[in-house]
Amino acid sequence: MFNEAPVFTALADPMRRQLLVNLAEHSPKTATQLAEEYPITRQGILKHLNILQNAGLVKVYQLGREKRYSLTPEPLDELDAWIRALSAKWDSRLLRLKNMLESELPPDEVT
Repeated sequence: MFNEAPVFTALADPMRRQLLVNLAEHSPKTATQLAEEYPITRQGILKHLNILQNAGLVKVYQLGREKRYSLTPEPLDELDAWIRALSAKWDSRLLRLKNMLESELPPDEVT
């Protein structure tokens, strides 16, 4: 089963969401490159990247002396599938409720 908690926790912060979008469009990047693009220190960027990495949303690899970060889309795909399944379940329930309520109304009051 998909463990959504770390992904939701990571995505809760707007800066981390911005970093993910950035890495999705221009990956891989170093923490220094990312820090140059945002009003946050390199250390702040590294803290956000660590949270994203722990959630499985970012992977890091060493290239010479630099660490490069790139997006790992699989957890987002799993999150999307989980949300779609939950949404489908609720859509079905709400449709049944709507049908039940409409069947209890007199015909001239059904819209």
